[in-house]
Amino acid sequence: MLKGIDQRLSAEIVYALMQMGHGDDLVICDINHPAVTIAKETTYGSLLDMAGCDIPTATRAILSLMPLDSFVPAPVRRMQVVGDPEGVVPILDKMQKVLDASNGAPVLVEALERFAFYEAAKRAFCIIRTADSGPYGCFILKKGVVDLAPL
Repeated sequence: MLKGIDQRLSAEIVYALMQMGHGDDLVICDINHPAVTIAKETTYGSLLDMAGCDIPTATRAILSLMPLDSFVPAPVRRMQVVGDPEGVVPILDKMQKVLDASNGAPVLVEALERFAFYEAAKRAFCIIRTADSGPYGCFILKKGVVDLAPL
């Protein structure tokens, strides 16, 4: 056990976050996402689970250690609602609040068509699956630069 690390983050998740570089992508998804299949094509190569967590709780824990990329206009991408590209589901508002709070400013979230999202997910560093039942709880977070001020 270490001080200051959210207890929901397993040692393997912390290890994966440490291995990521700035600009690498992390997928956080619900239980409906074909995560095991897609995770095999990621850099990490296998799925990471945050069983017992919903997406906002898991995202808050991850963003307590990982900054979002400030060098791109939209450091977060999400899956569009199939058949309704402008559709809004409840998870979107919840995630926007978590993202904005962790960033200290509004975060632009870009929508991707379902299959474009799957292709982007395959190029991610890793996939973290939550216990959230969704629907459309699929997000890609781009890691930013950790700027540690001199001690």
